[in-house]
Amino acid sequence: MATMRSLIRRLTHRPSPSPHRRVTRHHKPAAPTHPRLPLRPGQIRDRYFSVRRRGLDPVEIRDFLHRVADELTTAQTALVAVQEENVRIKNALREWQSAQSARHHHR
Repeated sequence: MATMRSLIRRLTHRPSPSPHRRVTRHHKPAAPTHPRLPLRPGQIRDRYFSVRRRGLDPVEIRDFLHRVADELTTAQTALVAVQEENVRIKNALREWQSAQSARHHHR
C-alpha cells in the first residue's frame, strides 16, 4: 500500500514554491502580489491558501476575506470621494486667490 501511495505521489507531484507547502487541487493558487500596488477587493475575495492536515476552517477564512473585501471596497469608495472633494476645494481656492489677486491689482 505504501509503495502505491509513493508511486501516485511521484506521478502527480508538481513542484511547489516551498518543500513544506502544497496547494491542493480544489484551491486556486494565490496570485503573486506586488507590494507597491494597492490591494483590490477582488484579490481578497479570490485569494486561496494552502490547506494543511490540521488547518483553519476554509469557510471561516472565506467569510472573513469577504468581510475584509467589503470593508476595503467601502474605504476605497470613500477615498475616491475625498480625493474628488479635495480637487474641488483646491480649484475653488485657486479661483478665489486669482480673484483676490486681480482685485488688488486694480486698486
